[in-house]
Parts: sequence; structure tokens; C-alpha cells
Amino acid sequence: MEFQNKFDVGVPPGEAWAILTDIERVAPCVPGAELTEVIDDRRFKGNVSVRLGPVALTFSGDASFEELDDEARSARVKAQGRDAKGRGGANADVRFRLVPSGESGTTVEISTDLQLSGAVAQYGRGVGMIKDVAAQLIGQFAEALHAQIAAERAQAPAADAAPAAARPISGFALLWAALLRRLKRLAGAKTDG
Repeated sequence: MEFQNKFDVGVPPGEAWAILTDIERVAPCVPGAELTEVIDDRRFKGNVSVRLGPVALTFSGDASFEELDDEARSARVKAQGRDAKGRGGANADVRFRLVPSGESGTTVEISTDLQLSGAVAQYGRGVGMIKDVAAQLIGQFAEALHAQIAAERAQAPAADAAPAAARPISGFALLWAALLRRLKRLAGAKTDG
């Protein structure tokens, strides 16, 4: 399934590019993610923990920058992961590009092609639901990124502070929020027509 998302970053494109292509710097902003190994400047390994009600899933996998265009400020990332208990997997091909926004901001435009397999695919039967969950995750990522940039600018974090432990994504809360948003859209469409 394919879907698009975007978010804004309150820094110029050059600064946003430097942040978004620095995996060690940006990984803590990804909901439920933990960077476990940096193979080189383009390849990485990690875990993503997701909780869907009583079911906890932990995906172990790898990601790599397949394309990096510094001049155009665009990239292509491939990621794949498998649930540690063998309940399925996910493969993603993500493209993003940075576009100037306002006087000193940046809009990050993201295009994702996501494939789910095994029991995990059962959770994603509704494409609209997956798109809504992805939008929620992008929103959480953007909030964490904004907080990180603000903290860096204020020089609040100590250089030797221990990184926060990755918390599982609350899939139930995300699904609930996505369902409510979808119902509101459907209700709006019925009153318009």
C-alpha cells in the first residue's frame, strides 16, 4: 500500500537535511524505535516495539539509505523487519524530500510504499486505517523532532546524559485515534452530500 504524509520543521532546509540524514540524532524521535547498530553512514539495524491491546510486537530489522541527493535534499530509505516471535514482517520503501516553507522553515514530504506479511498483515486490512496510523506516527515523530531541536538550541541536554529508553508504540491508542478521525471524515462526507 502506498501513502503520503508531510510535516513541517522550524529550521531552514539545509539544517533540516543535516538533522534528518543523521540517523543517530533522529532515531530517538521515531516512536517505539531503538537504534541497535550503525553499520556505516548508510546502513543501520534496530528494533521497533508496537503494542496492539494485549499483543506486544517487536520488529527487528535493518534500514539503509538507498539514495541520498544532498543538492535536491531528497532521499530514499528501504527498511525491513520481522517480528521476534515470527508473527510477520514489514517492508517499507520510503522517499522523502525537503521543500522550503515560509521564511525559515522546511516542509518534509514523505511517500511510503509499505508491505505487511503474516499475522501482522491482519492488523492492516483496512488501508485507510493504516494511513491514519501512519499519520499519527508522523505527527508524533514531528513533535519529538521539534522538541529535540528546541532542546539542542537551548543546549538543555547534557552531552553525557543517558538516552531515554524506547517505549512501545501504543497501537491501541493509535488505532482508536485513527478510527475516530475516519468516522469524523465519513460523517462529514455524509452531511456534505
